[in-house]
Amino acid sequence: QVQLVESGGGLVQAGGSLTLSCAASGRTSSTNAMGWFRQAPGRKREFVTSISWSSGNTYYADSVKVRFTISRDIAKNTVYLQMNSLRPEDTGVYYCASKVGDRSTYYDNNYGYWGQGTQGTVSS
Repeated sequence: QVQLVESGGGLVQAGGSLTLSCAASGRTSSTNAMGWFRQAPGRKREFVTSISWSSGNTYYADSVKVRFTISRDIAKNTVYLQMNSLRPEDTGVYYCASKVGDRSTYYDNNYGYWGQGTQGTVSS
């Protein structure tokens, strides 16, 4: 089992920044990738970004490219999401997820472990 704990959400004005963190514990040795997904009210959960745990390769949804940056600290088993130039449409609950195996990084069904989520709200 892997436990994921997110932190860092909050309220920010449009154009501002937020940094999210996700600390993993438990059986993390088999982690293939970690990702961030978000869910806005009334909408499906969507892929935001992910990072390959071994190579550090990163992947982004088109809507967040350039504005968001994912990074990892292997020693701390922690992944970070730096969100800049935030827009009201970035509002949602942000979930950290961990994936074992090499299935596509873009689909939430391929992630076996999830954090509890942290709210990020961007006001206009």
